[in-house]
Amino acid sequence: MPSTAFLTKGIGRHKEKLTSYEMALREAGIAQFNIVTVSSIFPPHCKLVTPSKGLQMMYPGQIVFAVQARAETNEPSRRATASIGLAIPKDRDHHGYISEHHTFGMGREPAGEYAEDLAASMLATVLGVPFNPDEAWDERKEQWKLSGEIVRTTHMSCTAKAADDGNWVTVVSALVFCG
Repeated sequence: MPSTAFLTKGIGRHKEKLTSYEMALREAGIAQFNIVTVSSIFPPHCKLVTPSKGLQMMYPGQIVFAVQARAETNEPSRRATASIGLAIPKDRDHHGYISEHHTFGMGREPAGEYAEDLAASMLATVLGVPFNPDEAWDERKEQWKLSGEIVRTTHMSCTAKAADDGNWVTVVSALVFCG
C-alpha cells in the first residue's frame, strides 16, 4: 500500500512524438522510472510530499505507480493541457480520489479546477456528501469544506502550445506513488 505520493508536471518538445513524451517526463523528474499507470484511488493514510522529497525515496529503474494525465499535439498553435485533481477525506481511514483530465484549448487553471472538481465529486458521492452537480465548482467546493468530510482538494495542471514547426509538444501531469 503506498504511504507517500507527490504531484509533478512537465512539458516536452521534439520532432518525434515519443521523444516529446520522454522530454516531458524528464522535466517532471520521473523519466528514470518504469511507470505503471493506475486508476483513481488515493490510499488511506497516504501523505502528499514535495517532488524533491518523494524523488529521494526512489531509485532509477524502479517500477513506479502513477496516475497520469497526458496530452500531445503537433498541430500549429494548438494548446494541449493535462491536469490531475486530488480530493482527500477528513477521515484518513477512508480513501481519497485522484482524477485526470486531458484536453485541448483549455487553459491551465480552468483545466486544473475541472480535474479537482472531478476528484471531489467522486469522493463526495462515496461519502454521501450532498451536492448539486449543476452548481459552479466554487459553490460546491465551499459546501464540501463546510460539510467537514472533504479536508483537502488540490490540482496539478500543465499546458503548452505547439509551435509552427511541426514538432510535437507533450504535457504531463502526474501523481506519483513513491513510498
